[in-house]
Amino acid sequence: MTRSIRSTKRPRLLTLGMALALAVPVSLVVTSCAAEDPLAQQAAAGDGKNYIAGDGSVTEYAEADRGEPVEVSGDLFDGTSVSSAAWDGQVTVLNFWYASCAPCREEAPSLVALHDEFAPQGAAFYGVNIRDERATAEAFERSFGIPYGSFDDKDGGVLLDMTQYVPPQAVPTTIVLDREGRVSARILGLADRSTLKALIDDALAE
Repeated sequence: MTRSIRSTKRPRLLTLGMALALAVPVSLVVTSCAAEDPLAQQAAAGDGKNYIAGDGSVTEYAEADRGEPVEVSGDLFDGTSVSSAAWDGQVTVLNFWYASCAPCREEAPSLVALHDEFAPQGAAFYGVNIRDERATAEAFERSFGIPYGSFDDKDGGVLLDMTQYVPPQAVPTTIVLDREGRVSARILGLADRSTLKALIDDALAE
């Protein structure tokens, strides 16, 4: 069973939500999942737009409904290669963003604060930048003091890989993975700080 809330209203009141999508090959993601995920459709089209507004809605997944561990890999802007295989045993937060996205800028201070709070507890944070050149992304990171790395995902590889598990559908989107690497929660649109904090707390407490 999944539970869904809209974070701009009552962030701890959960109602029934949608189930996790079944994992399918990436070749099928472009043709089938893209039909229900406009952001993935844009990534597949390669038109460079990569922006669909989110409404701040939150879906939290019960442990029995989380499916398989996420398998993604890519390169950070600093050239470091990162694979989800390295995330075993830790809670991981993935934030999909780009520099000129207004809600991405608005939520950046909250993400920095949450990273600083939860990193000592073993939570890892990564950005997934779906649009910018390295210089633009790094300027954003300096401006907001982002302490964690971001994937250079202009080719949409990480985005499309994640669509196999739960569609991002909007920019920004923030996804929380549990200690087994499974999707435990997703926020579409601006991440309310108290809501994301509660989702990370829940994942760490499991």
